[in-house]
Amino acid sequence: MSKIFDTAKKAGLDGFMLALLSMIFLAWLWPYPGMKDSPVPLSKISTIAVSIIFFFYGLRLSPEKLRVGLINWKLHVMVHISTFVLFPLLALAFRPLFKTDESQTLWLAIFFLTALPSTVSSSVVMVSIARGNIPAAIFNASISSLIGVFITPLWMGLVMDAGPGHFDLLSVVGKLSLQVLLPVCAGIALNKKWGHYAEEHKKYIRYFDQSSILLIVYTSFCESFGEHLFSSLGIKEIVFLGIGMMSLFFGIYFLLTFISNLLHFNREDRVTAVFCGSKKSLVQGAVMSKVLFPGAQAGLMLLPIMIYHALQLIAASIIAQRMAREEEGQKQIFN
Repeated sequence: MSKIFDTAKKAGLDGFMLALLSMIFLAWLWPYPGMKDSPVPLSKISTIAVSIIFFFYGLRLSPEKLRVGLINWKLHVMVHISTFVLFPLLALAFRPLFKTDESQTLWLAIFFLTALPSTVSSSVVMVSIARGNIPAAIFNASISSLIGVFITPLWMGLVMDAGPGHFDLLSVVGKLSLQVLLPVCAGIALNKKWGHYAEEHKKYIRYFDQSSILLIVYTSFCESFGEHLFSSLGIKEIVFLGIGMMSLFFGIYFLLTFISNLLHFNREDRVTAVFCGSKKSLVQGAVMSKVLFPGAQAGLMLLPIMIYHALQLIAASIIAQRMAREEEGQKQIFN
């Protein structure tokens, strides 16, 4: 059990998740500082902070790593199809079960989760622990974040255009490109000059990343609590949502395992496929929620991804530890 907790700690599950829950509680207790009429522009500050996050992310991403990663194309195609096609199609299949207006809003939040790109840090950590293909994991997680700037708004535009209101796809992609894609490209361009600085101070950069996400979560939930958007959600709905998120993770995990065996992937590539293809990014979710759902709705849209983020780290840490033990046992047998 201690090994599981250590793994979860490396992936950012412990203190960060407690801090996230604290931000939600603080937003419920004291929502005024994060609302539009507050004299402190916390929302604008968080927007600037996010761009800095992705600049440092690009700064640590060398062009050489991207070029090397292009070789294993079957693995990459499988991961991105899982992330951007399989996940959303599963959510669409369950949409008829959400019949009321309140449940449709919850379904939209779940669909938003399924349309998000894969996470970077925890995917690479889990692949490393399970002794998978680490360069391929870095490549897939990085490319997923960039592709998500375009694919996630496209998916959301398809389902939101079917409902009330107007969804301006070009405007959303433009905002995300300025806030995410442009800083990443700037960071990649400066990798040779300043990349070593980002690597040397990655611990402090991570603290900055997490602080920025906490600020986004706080401001998003302030608006939601201020507008009473959570009044229709009780303990029962939260529990069922948690069960649904765990079922979603394991459903994708076992499906990817089956497909990997069908394609005769070696062990390292199979590990990378199941971990990178089953993860969703809380960072991207927090960023995109501010652009896609401005105002009070952003907090509700973040609820499924926050639950999924916690559960995926717990489940993945257990699975990664088991895979590592199995690999070690096989090596001892052959030796």
